[in-house]
Amino acid sequence: MKVGCDAKAVEMPGFPKMRVARPSDDLEALLRFYRDGLGLQVLARFDDHDGFDGIILGQPNAPYHLEFTTAHGEVAGRAPTDDNLLVFYLPDQTMWEDAVASMKSAGFDPIPSFNPYWDRVGVTFQDPDGYRVVLQRAEWSR
Repeated sequence: MKVGCDAKAVEMPGFPKMRVARPSDDLEALLRFYRDGLGLQVLARFDDHDGFDGIILGQPNAPYHLEFTTAHGEVAGRAPTDDNLLVFYLPDQTMWEDAVASMKSAGFDPIPSFNPYWDRVGVTFQDPDGYRVVLQRAEWSR
């Protein structure tokens, strides 16, 4: 299940692109969560780039992607709080149900959100590093 972007999205001139980058101690575990569970695609992968290994995940033509890196000889640790979130807005009921089912079938169980707001019309999952992803059944209205 692809989350967060229609694969046919059109890039707008001057619209900024966003990369969310963070360290991890287990890139393969994150790959199972974000690729196998959320349905993001591996856009790039690198090994020993100035002492870093990494994966970049997203959807083609989306204005965002996620980068996870491991620095050789360093420990990244876990999320600092239970309220570190990525939120994907999925207003279509079927798309939202498919995304939740994909996470569950990949072996990831929903957890209660730290902030109960996210549980009202969404489902929260925790990645292997302790960071959380909310699949929000709502329209992005801002």
